[in-house]
Amino acid sequence: MVVAMDKRSNVNGDPGAGDRNKKGEGFDPSAQPPFKIGDIRAAIPKHCWVKSPLRSMSYVVRDICAVAALAVAAVYFNSWFLWPLYWAAQGTLFWAIFVLGHDCGHGSFSDIPLLNSVVGHILHSFILVPYHGWRISHRTHHQNHGHVENDESWVPLPERVYKNLPHSTRMLRYTVPLPMLAYPLYLCYRSPGKEGSHFNPYSSLFAPSERKLIATSTTCWSIMFVTLIALSFIFGPLSVLKVYGVPYIIFVMWLDAVTYLHHHGHDEKLPWYRGKEWSYLRGGLTTIDRDYGIFNNIHHDIGTHVIHHLFPQIPHYHLVDATKAAKHVLGRYYREPQTSGAIPIHLVESLVASIKKDHYVSDTGDIVFYETDPDLYVYASDKSKIN
Repeated sequence: MVVAMDKRSNVNGDPGAGDRNKKGEGFDPSAQPPFKIGDIRAAIPKHCWVKSPLRSMSYVVRDICAVAALAVAAVYFNSWFLWPLYWAAQGTLFWAIFVLGHDCGHGSFSDIPLLNSVVGHILHSFILVPYHGWRISHRTHHQNHGHVENDESWVPLPERVYKNLPHSTRMLRYTVPLPMLAYPLYLCYRSPGKEGSHFNPYSSLFAPSERKLIATSTTCWSIMFVTLIALSFIFGPLSVLKVYGVPYIIFVMWLDAVTYLHHHGHDEKLPWYRGKEWSYLRGGLTTIDRDYGIFNNIHHDIGTHVIHHLFPQIPHYHLVDATKAAKHVLGRYYREPQTSGAIPIHLVESLVASIKKDHYVSDTGDIVFYETDPDLYVYASDKSKIN
């Protein structure tokens, strides 16, 4: 394991960090930012904070109509030539629906809690997501972004946890495309090193006061699941698989890929924090904006992620304006996303490269960077030959 340390604090896993800081060359993304979160807030125009229930609902209507139209067209034509096109398009729209439910969970959908809860339950239950269960764990993610132990989404494994995982589990976690199918398992079991279920009201994820909320969401999820089973008996399992099942898998891959890329895969190594070095601002500044080409509008500008992480109450339709206004404050702490073509093929390369090299972080140090296990992809038979 390569460990480098500088005079400021323990900085583990970033080869050359110490030399870079001593020489004063380059930019150190783990350095304390020269601005406060209030400076960023002050730079964002007032209109960016305004939530319009009518406008938010218009996106819901748009997406639901598109989902229904695609399903009707696919069933009507019932062509194996068209089914793959349907799956890709419908899976993408399922992902767009998730993003709108995500906005309900943040309260950026509207200032009306009941509207947020009702719409959020309808949208998320339709795509088999327990609304409150996910909403609460996602709130934990935002409140602790960039913290090795306390973050919730795509958290880096400490070396001791990583080394204790069976080799088969490591391969499942770090072999593309398997990690892009992890979301249903995460809902049931969370990540390695963490315990709890998004469906269980008594899970350690939730406070006792939240148990009724979790029970409500799990009930809604169960109704959708039972509905799909009933439809399988009525129309046949193959029909349900074609119309709903495959798009659901595409949606899961969208969700896992996008959420991973928001926190991994940048050309520059980005820090993770512990202890006194972590702050809400520093953790939020490790997030990454992405350009998804033609999908930016379809999935409601979820790639405009830095400002969203710092201020999740801003509606998605104001994130681009808010980001443009805040860039001069963020300076080099904001990383311009690589411009995408119509299809963001370049992000596949970033995703694969990161999964192959970003395996764990040091057990010690308040500022750590991802490290690589050089033996991960060496199979047991090959290891025996080497030994």
